[in-house]
Amino acid sequence: MLANFQSQGAHPRPGLGVFATIPLVTMKSLNPPLLEFKNLTVELGSNYALKNLSLRIRRGENVAIVGPNGSGKSTLIKTITREIYPEADTFKIFGEENWNIFELKDKLGIVSPHLQETFHRNLTGAEAILSGFFSAIETCWQDTVTATMKNRVKKILRFLGIERLEHRRMNEMSSGEARRILIGRALVHNPEALILDEPATSLDPAARQQFQTDLRKIAASGKNVILVTHDLHDIIPEIKRVILMKKGRVFKDGPKDAVLTEGNLQKLFETPVHIHKTGEYYYLWS
Repeated sequence: MLANFQSQGAHPRPGLGVFATIPLVTMKSLNPPLLEFKNLTVELGSNYALKNLSLRIRRGENVAIVGPNGSGKSTLIKTITREIYPEADTFKIFGEENWNIFELKDKLGIVSPHLQETFHRNLTGAEAILSGFFSAIETCWQDTVTATMKNRVKKILRFLGIERLEHRRMNEMSSGEARRILIGRALVHNPEALILDEPATSLDPAARQQFQTDLRKIAASGKNVILVTHDLHDIIPEIKRVILMKKGRVFKDGPKDAVLTEGNLQKLFETPVHIHKTGEYYYLWS
């Protein structure tokens, strides 16, 4: 069954297109998985970005999705965020096939390099985080900013330890600082899960270490963390399950120590590789 998303009397919001109000009509189970896909397929032009992909991620489960460029990782994330509408026998998020887009964005926080490019502008850190309440790049005159929203922004700044960035402009921040602000933006609605697509891209070693610290703090707070990466060093100790993707399909899926072997990764990247483990972190080189 193809998931049914139909707009009824929708009022577009900035940056979201026309799919703004979508009825939620399916039955709720008591504890449905966070994600449940069966035979998920996305065809882009004459190629398949995803081909008959089946996947189930439980609520409360921290997962890394690892694969080379072109393996379908980012396309998978775009199906979850409804930027791409796939064909699928089953497509459920939090047990539902039909979602109000704004309600879904409240439950799923998203951070990606593409989002950071969008926010390279003359906004303060606080304004960028605040914009998350409106699913927009920035607030506009018709948006009602409440004292509760402002207090939430200050709590997030404190939680991440970035109070110093409250009044700094996004276009004056380092890549690491801007990435931390966008993580804060993804947390404004206190989402149940945080999805990070190649979150450490362009970060220097110090910024990467700080990102890992932030991510561990978020995981410890009880949120699902779904990390999409091609770099094993991004995988924090709280992530216990790893899914390897290759050519639009799930290649391997299981406990981290069982999946992250030299044999599996050589087949995944199609090149000789070596793995080194220091403490609870993995490093890969060819």
